[in-house]
Formats: sequence, C-alpha cells, structure tokens
Amino acid sequence: MKQAPLGIYLHIPFCVRKCLYCDFLSAPADEQTKTEYVEALLAEIRAQAPLYSDYVVKTVFFGGGTPSLLPGKELFRIMECLRQNFSFAPEEEAPEITMEANPGTLTADNLEWYRRAGINRLSIGLQSANDRELKALGRIHTWGEFLNSFKLAREAGFSNINVDLMSALPGQTPQAWMDTLKKTAALEPEHISAYSLIIEEGTPFYTFYGGERPAAGHPPLPDEETDRLMYSQTKAYLAEAGYGRYEISNYARPGFSCRHNLSYWKRTDYAGFGLGAASLRQNVRWNNTSDMKEYLSGSASEGFATPVKQAVQTLSAEEQMEEFMFLGLRITEGISLRRFREAFGRTVEEVYAGPVEKLTHEGLLERYSQEKNGVHEEFLKLTDYGIDVSNYALSEFLF
Repeated sequence: MKQAPLGIYLHIPFCVRKCLYCDFLSAPADEQTKTEYVEALLAEIRAQAPLYSDYVVKTVFFGGGTPSLLPGKELFRIMECLRQNFSFAPEEEAPEITMEANPGTLTADNLEWYRRAGINRLSIGLQSANDRELKALGRIHTWGEFLNSFKLAREAGFSNINVDLMSALPGQTPQAWMDTLKKTAALEPEHISAYSLIIEEGTPFYTFYGGERPAAGHPPLPDEETDRLMYSQTKAYLAEAGYGRYEISNYARPGFSCRHNLSYWKRTDYAGFGLGAASLRQNVRWNNTSDMKEYLSGSASEGFATPVKQAVQTLSAEEQMEEFMFLGLRITEGISLRRFREAFGRTVEEVYAGPVEKLTHEGLLERYSQEKNGVHEEFLKLTDYGIDVSNYALSEFLF
C-alpha cells in the first residue's frame, strides 16, 4: 500500500533573549529545563509514532525559538529517534530536513553534528544587515556575526541555506532596505524569505507602536506608502538577482523552494512535536499544550500515551475547502482545479462562483493551464496585483 506523505515539525522554544517584536512561543531557559525538554520531546515522538504508521516522512523542520541553542549532539539524538520510529523517504529522494538558527549561535562543532544528523537545510534569521536596525529589533547579533555564521555553515558543507529578512522596521528607509537586500543576495543563499514587520499584541513593540504615535525615544515606523515601496523593491530586485517568487513572501533559486512550507500550503498532513506544536492528520487538527510544566509532566505520565493536547478540531468540508483556497492561493502556482474536484467532489466554480467571478473581474485572479508531471492541468492563481492585495483577495474565500 502506498504511504501518504508526512511533514514533521519540532518546536524548540528556547532563545537567548526575546526579540522586541516576537510573539512566538519562546523564552530563555536554564540548562536543566532544556535537558528535561529534550527527554520529553523524545518520549512524545515514541508515543505518537504509531499514529503515523501508514505515512512516509518527506520533510522535517526544527523551529523555535532558536533550535541552534541546543547542543548538536541533542539534535542528532532527536533525529535518530525520528528515524527509529518513523518511515522516511529513501535517501535518493533526499528528504528535506531544515533547522532554524540565529547568527552567533552556530559553531563549527555543532554544524558538524547537524550534518551527521542528516540536517541538510539551514534557515538563518538575519532580518537586517544594518546593526542599528538589529539593535532596535532587540536582536542578539550583528551583521558581522551573521557573516561569520554564514561562512561557517558553507564550510560545514551546507548547500541549501535560507536567510530571513524583515522590512518596514522602525526608522528604516527604502535605501537601507535595498542595502540589506543587496548584501544578502551577494552571498548567494539558495532561498530568501522577506517579510514586512507586523506589530503583535503582547510584545514590547506593541507598547511602543500600538498607539497613534510611537512612544518617546522610538523612531517611527515607515508609513504605508514607504512600506509598499519596499515591497516593490523586494520583488524587482530579487527577480533580477535570480530568485523566483514562489509564495507571497518567499523567493528561491531554481530547485530550492522550501518543500516543508509548500506541504503546509498544500495541506499535506503533518505531525507537530514539542511545546505548542500543531498537527493535522486526516482533517483533524490539534495543538500541544503551551504550558511548559504541563508539557514536561507528560513524559512522566504514561509516556505521552495520552499527550496533553488542546483545541482538537475536526475540520468540516467547508473548513477544508477554505483552507485549500486560502493556503493554496498563497503559492504563485495557485491551486489545481483537478485536486479540488478530487478532494471535495465539486468544482471550484460550483463552490466559489461569486468570489471567482468578482476577483477575476477585478484583475486579481486568473485561470491558466500547464503540463505538470506529464498531465495537462488547469490552475487558478492570484495575479501579480492579486498577490499585492492578497489579504483582501484571500478573504473572499472564507465562508
């Protein structure tokens, strides 16, 4: 019997210091907590693996937090546990195994352990090539430390590296943003993720910038027009530098699109392990607890045979169709009309006649055909303008 593809996400919730804009589930921790956490993570993997006996792992992603804070030997142990308990795609298919890392936390010794563990893709959080901007974000590193980390990764043999960048920062100008883009592209990473800063509630930045004007002593955020200019600069410059845009905020050289993220956007089932991690299996979604004490106690009670889960949800047909459209249209390729019909027994036009007609008339959506895997397929995708106003366009597909 053919095994279904599976993505695995492992959450490493530790960081040196919380960045001022960050609302992710992460925090500093002592060494004892980190040790206990790894043991709990291994226990959860072993206990939950039987749920996925009919799956084959195609991608693995270590996210955080800062996974590179764990010793390389611990990452090796985690990968060994996964291989012992899950069926992995054959080596010739080169399963994609990604680890997020922060500049200044990578060492030659740990990078060698990552390679031994089978990790073959690094995602390094640069955000800016400007030290003043990095300080304003609360980042723990400098541009120089990023360059050293990038060099160490290349010397260790990593040939698939993503660099995360962030625009619309406090006091940032279009010229400064272009400088970051040019310096990053000059290093020739295989992938660049470029996001615009979002001010999230509960963060220090929300305190500084959540009102009508910045708090005293904090530079203003770029206005909407400047933000849009930076967005346009990103599209134009990275295209010129050889990076194809395959998703709203992601650019890659040919053959280096992030397969793990693509699996999310295409609604491939995924298993999440660790604090707050989310899972999707056969249209049932759940999250692990976000309480560290509760999570750590799970490894001592039944070995996670009944893990501490929350927000278990069985997705209705309408919710599945929403996700199919909302996530799939983030990809520049768009959504396959055949896959929608096979998944739901109805055509896109039958379910979304109004939104499709409206967005097509407004120049935000278009239909096209192409040969894919030897089969002629029809697709629906956002136009360039549709991607520019994607929040509006995608909202039309919510019931």
